[in-house]
Amino acid sequence: MVPIEGGTFYMGRQLRRREVLLSRLGIASVPELRTVDVGAFSIGRTEVTFDQWDACVADGGCRGYRPPDQGWGRGARPAIHVSWYDAQDYVNWLSQKTGQTYRLPSEAEWEFAARAGTTTPFFWGRLPDRNFANFGKDACPPCSGEVGGRDRWEHTAPVAQFPPNAFGLHDMHGNVYEWTQDCFAHLPSGRVTSAPVISEQCVERSVRGGGWHNDTRRVQSDYRAHNPPSDRDDNLGFRVARSL
Repeated sequence: MVPIEGGTFYMGRQLRRREVLLSRLGIASVPELRTVDVGAFSIGRTEVTFDQWDACVADGGCRGYRPPDQGWGRGARPAIHVSWYDAQDYVNWLSQKTGQTYRLPSEAEWEFAARAGTTTPFFWGRLPDRNFANFGKDACPPCSGEVGGRDRWEHTAPVAQFPPNAFGLHDMHGNVYEWTQDCFAHLPSGRVTSAPVISEQCVERSVRGGGWHNDTRRVQSDYRAHNPPSDRDDNLGFRVARSL
């Protein structure tokens, strides 16, 4: 776990100078950013791995569910084919084992952690680079894995094979999409806290970060995606968080 001090940031697609100018001139409409106040929290240095998940199963937790690995290998690769409900089983087991309260990060916490103080699409800059993350072809569809640079894996990569961001977090871009605690919903503009967005009619949950077969847009810090909480997919995983 990596402690994050918290702070205030602009959540959403960061506007380029030209877009800001056109907006001020009334020539173009651009999306508004949310100002988010983030409290202190800690978050997993990596995505939860098969080794960690299998430890839960061996201890009698996680409902005994052993997700398939597609033949790509287990060990230090991120656990896949885990639903949002499965992730809840894992954090509940981890909380019972440690006496600490573990959970999924909120969507705002996730983006704050992924950005690590940056305002560019990726923590390393504006342009995609396979020396920093595991992601797919530049255009999707058709969606498929791609290799190049430090990325030697057509599918999932073992965690922490790429440089961390300034917070010391690995694989916030690519490898697997990560579940967040939030219901997927329209994000209002204005100033808000990083508490998860929860509603009674929660049809889908937010997932972040993109994965091994996603295009470069989907692995950017601000990109929002969503899945039904029961979905189990070879591109879905998670990392854990804890309030401080």
